Amino acid sequence: MATNTTQKRPILVTGAAGDIGAVGRNLTANLLHNGHKVRALVRREDERAEVLRQLGAEVVQGDLTDLGSMHRAIDGCSRIYFGMSVSPAYLEATVNTAAVARHHGIEAFVNMSQMTVTQMSITETTDSPQHKLHWLAEQALTWSGLPVVTVRPTVFLEGFFLRLAAAGVKAKDELMVPLGNSKTSPISAVDVAEAVSAILDNPAPHIGKIYNLTGFESADLDHYAQAFSEALGRTIRYRNVPLDAWVEKLRELGVPAHLISHLAVMADLHTQGRYDRMTDDLFKLTGKTPTSMHDFVKLHSADFTRT
Repeated sequence: MATNTTQKRPILVTGAAGDIGAVGRNLTANLLHNGHKVRALVRREDERAEVLRQLGAEVVQGDLTDLGSMHRAIDGCSRIYFGMSVSPAYLEATVNTAAVARHHGIEAFVNMSQMTVTQMSITETTDSPQHKLHWLAEQALTWSGLPVVTVRPTVFLEGFFLRLAAAGVKAKDELMVPLGNSKTSPISAVDVAEAVSAILDNPAPHIGKIYNLTGFESADLDHYAQAFSEALGRTIRYRNVPLDAWVEKLRELGVPAHLISHLAVMADLHTQGRYDRMTDDLFKLTGKTPTSMHDFVKLHSADFTRT
């Protein structure tokens, strides 16, 4: 339950405009529904910003790497959710936001990280520049002395299975992703937003903790193809496409090089079994079971069905 102090002072949500399935946008809606005031930070004024206003959020335009922007965004807020899409500026944005948050005496700073960081250290990294930035950002937040809560989800359902796989399912009845034969435990961004909402609602018991969030189950892609088949009422097969060809297709689509590098490493780590993880952290935070692949596909069936 929200405290009186929190009801008077807004919670800052970065990346609030987001895309479909984005944590920030779902989190904004959850916090508003629970009676919190929300200040939503957006990169630009567009129809997504207007939707946030219609939900009841105070919308502020700004840049996470800009000092003045973050003072305007953070001043007067009680708590912060920090999340940013894959970007070469990720570390700069984290440290800039943290420095301003410390200046304004923020009482809770919820940081959206990545599950892969769990297996990284001062001597262990990956080939993804983004993974390294996330690891360094976590170190910097620890050094900052801020009241930090770290959330590390595994791969998002909305990422690989909606944005990257929907076209193949729709056109060829194939789940075409380069994830090998290993198991993975994808989680919905909607579930992650609920977990973060629970933390921000009453952050005191969570300060200093790390939550590793996994999905409904850890299974291989043939299993998930069967879930697609049952949800859509037609046969969907998994095709493990060659990583090089997949990367080349992303280049043709104009995906930025930094993001391509990150996605390629994620795919390679999948084949190594690095995403075969299961925890009950989501249930501990929300009391809810993660969304299954079957239910996720049912919810987004229009995206996987030929018109």
